[in-house]
Amino acid sequence: MDNKFNSFQEFYVYYLSEHKNKTCRTLHFIGTTLVLTFFLLAVFYGSILNWLLVPIVGYVFAWVGHFFFEKNKPLTFSYPLWSLLSDFKLFFEILFGTKSLDTSKD
Repeated sequence: MDNKFNSFQEFYVYYLSEHKNKTCRTLHFIGTTLVLTFFLLAVFYGSILNWLLVPIVGYVFAWVGHFFFEKNKPLTFSYPLWSLLSDFKLFFEILFGTKSLDTSKD
C-alpha cells in the first residue's frame, strides 16, 4: 500500500472509505462486541479460552466482511495499530449514533 498518513484522523478518513458496505460494518460491529465481551470474561474469569477468542472473533467477523462483502483487503494487514483503533472508534460512533451501519446516513 502506497498511502502514507500523517495523522490518525487522516488515516480514519481512509478507513471509513474502506468500510462503506452495510454488511461489512455490521460484521465489524458484531465482532467488536464479541471482542469486548470475551475480553471482559477473560479478565473476570481468567479463562485461557476467552483470551484466545478475543482476537479470533474480531478478525473472523471483520475479514468475512472485507473478503465477501466489501471486496477489499483489510487495513489491519498494512496498518495494524491504526486499524484496531479505528475499529473501536467506529464501534463507539455507531453505538452512540454519530455514525450508522448504513453509510448513506453518515
